[in-house]
Amino acid sequence: MTEPSPDRDRREAVFVEERPWGRFRQFTANEPTTVKTITVDPGQRLSLQRHQHRAELWHVLAGPLDVTVDGRTWSAQVGELVWVPVGAVHRMGNPGDREAVVLELGFGHFDESDIERLEDDYSRR
Repeated sequence: MTEPSPDRDRREAVFVEERPWGRFRQFTANEPTTVKTITVDPGQRLSLQRHQHRAELWHVLAGPLDVTVDGRTWSAQVGELVWVPVGAVHRMGNPGDREAVVLELGFGHFDESDIERLEDDYSRR
């Protein structure tokens, strides 16, 4: 069996199954992933960063969020899927007055030390 590529854009692979009670969305199946939620406080943003060993798929649960991926910046709305390829420079920030929340799925080897911060509002390296 071939190992899935962590840098393949996963937005097209999201599976939607209709049921009598509604539907579910499947983001990944039978492969190693790291899943977490990220809550961004009002007026705050994460560092401008990149990773060499993982890609990320963000699903905006509460927002909107200001999102930057490889030089493109936009306002990601609730329900939007954002693909961050391996090595892409990226950031998310909350311009609103309420918490913003993202479901993050990491594809590839997950290690917090893989964060290369290019800019950081909190003076972290």
